[in-house]
Amino acid sequence: MPPVLVVVGILAAIHFWVMDIPSMLELAVEKLPDYGVLAFFYLSETILGLIPPELFIAWAGKTATPILNLSLIALFSYLGGMTAYFLGRRALKIPSIHYYLEVRMAKQLVMARKWGGILIAVGALLPLPFSISSLVAGMLKYDFKWWLIIGLLRFVRFAIYGAAIFQVV
Repeated sequence: MPPVLVVVGILAAIHFWVMDIPSMLELAVEKLPDYGVLAFFYLSETILGLIPPELFIAWAGKTATPILNLSLIALFSYLGGMTAYFLGRRALKIPSIHYYLEVRMAKQLVMARKWGGILIAVGALLPLPFSISSLVAGMLKYDFKWWLIIGLLRFVRFAIYGAAIFQVV
């Protein structure tokens, strides 16, 4: 939780004292080439997913090739979640995290592993950060093959949101 609070604090400080974050995102999307926006989105989807994907879906709708860019955004979101999954697996090598999960949270860990698929599905379909649910799945040592299958729901979400947003944009 402390790293998340630090990132949120930094974003809040930037928002209030440097530049309005929505304006900064809009400026970045206008100035960056398509591959820069996609790289920025991948980083966002890997690291906590604090920037809503809907902004990038709306961006894709305004490009010359909206379906291609929407497909790439969905792919990069899935790959960002995969990266977060492996970061979660690596985080278990940190002794304090390993101890906390395996010893202090042992009883809760059994239930979390049992219902981990629902956690991944919720993160994939709902406007919750997919990277956080993927990071937790990695920390829980959730079976990667099942993560791959359930994570495909991310593409469904982007198709639904894309259809809705493209009609509005």
